Amino acid sequence: MSAEEIKTEILQAIDNVPEGALLDVLNYLKQLQNQSPDDIRLTTNLRKILLEDRGLLEKLAQ
Repeated sequence: MSAEEIKTEILQAIDNVPEGALLDVLNYLKQLQNQSPDDIRLTTNLRKILLEDRGLLEKLAQ
């Protein structure tokens, strides 16, 4: 998917975001602007790990 296609998809998705969440989306995008590509990749990978291992993490927390 090209960068232009991704931007178009993002704009379409924003149209369906509840009004109350729009400020959160804007703040998230602003945070991304200030991060290095390595930091973004690290955050993405950590989020992926946490989502994939959620059940295991919940069991360990008990």
